[in-house]
Amino acid sequence: MKKLIVANWKMNPQTLKEARELFNGVSKYAKKIRNSKIVVCPPFVYLGFFSKNQILFLGAQDVFWENPPAGGGSYTGEISAKMLKNLGVKYVIVGHSECRQLGETDEIINKKIKQALKNKIKVIFCVGELKRDEGGEYLQFVKDEIIKGLDRIPAKLFKNLVITYEPVWAISSSAKSDKAQFNADTPENAREMAIYAKRVLVSVFGRIARNVPVLYGGSVDAKNAASFLNKEGIGGLLVGRTSWNAKTFGELLKNIS
Repeated sequence: MKKLIVANWKMNPQTLKEARELFNGVSKYAKKIRNSKIVVCPPFVYLGFFSKNQILFLGAQDVFWENPPAGGGSYTGEISAKMLKNLGVKYVIVGHSECRQLGETDEIINKKIKQALKNKIKVIFCVGELKRDEGGEYLQFVKDEIIKGLDRIPAKLFKNLVITYEPVWAISSSAKSDKAQFNADTPENAREMAIYAKRVLVSVFGRIARNVPVLYGGSVDAKNAASFLNKEGIGGLLVGRTSWNAKTFGELLKNIS
């Protein structure tokens, strides 16, 4: 099975010209990749400019939890799953820790996942603990996120579900400088958490959940990407900062190929 590599551009770049240059640059590198599916998730405002590409899968960084009725809905500033579908979006990130920090609850995440799956958009569902404690409480934290996020979602829809284990403490940061601080988890720990997430899925939702891929995210770069993918149980990567530059992301793709 091909690995899934997801590029989360977050709120980057700042102009359409730069976005086009980045997208075209990534496309050139992706043409040479045969063992992975590459998903690019630009900001909403750029999605329409990349909807007709034939090389990369288009993803969105978020989705609203309601679809407006036939006459339209009063949801200022929101983007529905139908809008994303119409633009050719195939994947959507839901439950990212940065959205959770802004107030997104497990209930809201659950509604978003339902809407995306209902509209046949594949969901990249992010889970991960705030800190790694020696007592193992973080395991229950991740389990609760999975169970609450997928509450009352039919198991038959899991074919369009992807879990991403992205521990919050491992996400790269750059306080007031351009130098990011990388604190990636180890490939061994990431593999254990991928297996754990899969066990939670199967124990709660049944054997049909066995085929749900589990990705790793958190300070992934060109140097460590292959070491994560070489671990059995890790089905791909969610890449942040490294994907904002075509050259560095191209080096990552080259290293995992």
